[in-house]
Amino acid sequence: MRPSIYITQPVAESAIERLRKVADVEVNPDASRVPDKEVVIAGVRKHDILFALLHDKIDRDVIAANPKLRAIATMAINPANVDVKEATARNIPVLAIAGAAVVEPTADITLALLLAAARNIPQADRFLRQGGFPGAQSSYFLGAGVSGKTLGLVGGRGRIARAVARRARGFDMHILYCGPNRMEQAEEKQLQMTYVPLDQLLKESDFVSIHASLHPKTHHLIGERELGLMKRTAILVNTSRGPIVDEAALARALAERRIASAGLDVFENEPQVHPGLIALQNVVMIPHMGSAVPEVREAMANEVVDNILAILDGKRPQTCANPEVFSG
Repeated sequence: MRPSIYITQPVAESAIERLRKVADVEVNPDASRVPDKEVVIAGVRKHDILFALLHDKIDRDVIAANPKLRAIATMAINPANVDVKEATARNIPVLAIAGAAVVEPTADITLALLLAAARNIPQADRFLRQGGFPGAQSSYFLGAGVSGKTLGLVGGRGRIARAVARRARGFDMHILYCGPNRMEQAEEKQLQMTYVPLDQLLKESDFVSIHASLHPKTHHLIGERELGLMKRTAILVNTSRGPIVDEAALARALAERRIASAGLDVFENEPQVHPGLIALQNVVMIPHMGSAVPEVREAMANEVVDNILAILDGKRPQTCANPEVFSG
């Protein structure tokens, strides 16, 4: 019998067609929201392999829904929403992706959020649509300049942070970075980046952009104390992972104008957003769409397919979160 695969949301047709050549494929057609747990469980029950997206919560109940589940293939670099321990106990491989394709589009959207927050773009757009037009030289939408300002990259040695630095050079920005490891001096010179401690970066930067990886030491890395070190005119941008920033503390800092603004693509408890942020005008928010470019999503989906085809061929995928399941 042909194997069967369940995909939790629509992905690139080229990826689906590759799978259909070797398996029966069912796709949940609703791309507008993260599927409910019951929807995912129903899909898992009837299929051999689960093709999941980043926000699908694949917990113990989902995994237990099919004792014959062969693999969980997720379109995530870090399968944080998958209960890897439970999958391992059931000898089910959890497959992630390397995600090289997300670097450039995420850097693009970092700059987009930075510019939108600095120049009040969403507020001005809404005002114009409501019939307002304060005049080209009105002070109504005065924002922050970007060219020549200081950009601080938290976790600045990473691929996305370095891509942001390359873009920031086009704005003649002075670039600071921090992180647990410093890059080679030749690379610092090439990227025109200066290594400083986190506290110094927060105090001196006009824009602070988060690019750290999420792990226990970086959870709430930016909290009440850190926000208090930033300039009152500073803007915070986060396109990394939501829990790196204490969302409640950020909402308070924005409401009290202890920092000027923020641009957020990620949130602490996705898909929920802190209600304190929803009520504010000085924050630009988008629903975790850094990689939302057709060719990038196609590359990501086909990377998942590569992993699934490896499993079907009896091979071990390179991006497996629990390689010990293959040792038996």
